Amino acid sequence: MSACMVKGWCPGALRPMQSGDGLVVRVRPFGGRLEASQIAGLAELAGRYGNGLIDVTSRANLQIRGVDEQGHPALLDGLARLRLLDPDADIEARRNILVTPFWNSGDETQALAGELEEALADSALPLPTKFGFAIDDGRSRVLAGDSADVRIERDHGGRLLVRADGARLGRSVARGEAVSTALALASWFIISGGVKGGRGRMAAHIAAGAELPVSLSGETEPAPVMAASRPGHYRQGAMVGVAFGQMPHTTLHQLAGCGHALRMTPWRMVLSEGKREMSSAAGLITEPYDPALRVIACSGAPRCREAHADTRALAAALAPRIAADTRLHVSGCAKGCARSGASAVTLVATSAGFDLVRDGTTRDEPVLRGLNGADIVSDPSILVGGN
Repeated sequence: MSACMVKGWCPGALRPMQSGDGLVVRVRPFGGRLEASQIAGLAELAGRYGNGLIDVTSRANLQIRGVDEQGHPALLDGLARLRLLDPDADIEARRNILVTPFWNSGDETQALAGELEEALADSALPLPTKFGFAIDDGRSRVLAGDSADVRIERDHGGRLLVRADGARLGRSVARGEAVSTALALASWFIISGGVKGGRGRMAAHIAAGAELPVSLSGETEPAPVMAASRPGHYRQGAMVGVAFGQMPHTTLHQLAGCGHALRMTPWRMVLSEGKREMSSAAGLITEPYDPALRVIACSGAPRCREAHADTRALAAALAPRIAADTRLHVSGCAKGCARSGASAVTLVATSAGFDLVRDGTTRDEPVLRGLNGADIVSDPSILVGGN
């Protein structure tokens, strides 16, 4: 694999990350939701203080790209007026929560999210910045394949449970115990040495042999997993994809003009709350089987200074040329920022070309090295062929 700078943390608004196109300022919507006024405000701020590009991340956040050091304080003032800032960078880093977009008015999802946000703000847990929580409390789980370390879910009968990622079973809890149990699991993770030795993730900690205490282990099986979500109409509104996870700020302006709130997802899609028509704007995917949905790509060069190639261009060229059931991850370096999990095919850019990993991640051993991007496009069968 190529050498690259693995920072081991994710950017925030108060603690941005320097990239090839300037500062990356990550905005974490409270409750996984943005009001129409907040959407319009974010679009305006991205156009004024950034380069006009906005990322939709696998953590269900938005990133304003291309911010310079001089404009960052004014951007923060704007975010504060939109009620999108945490009191300090430590609280911001702890508030790493995925929320199912398929909640209904009057259910417990938003209340659970708010309580968890408050509890994390009040805690002093020294959590790794990639450590996260998921509130996936529908009758079917939709976030099971997405990155989280502590999960608030339901069982087959609709009762709440809290489960450590990597554990098959969860602990049944009363409504008032869900958040405190989730924080107790996070505290156990720290005390039992989960922060040491690697990336500081719950599933890896349990896989390495860490045993949950009786007070936090459970015997309850979570609800079934729902099939992967796609662009389309849902009871809660219209969901559209964002091609390769990036859109111009003008597209966000158009979404704001609809007057509907947005619910964020970790699938590089947004759900326009209560909307019955599909939004059509630059960079949005409205068809459920659009070829662009087959490919995940990071920002790539020249936007990211760690990237060795223009990943977006290669992803766009390959998307219509691979099988409909293939999932391809194109990464500009070995960090794998766009996707931490395994994909059927992963291309990792290096200084010598692309390394090819099958059924793995950017951190796994490649089966082929030094591939030329143009050759892959002209003969995409190399992606799934023999060694």
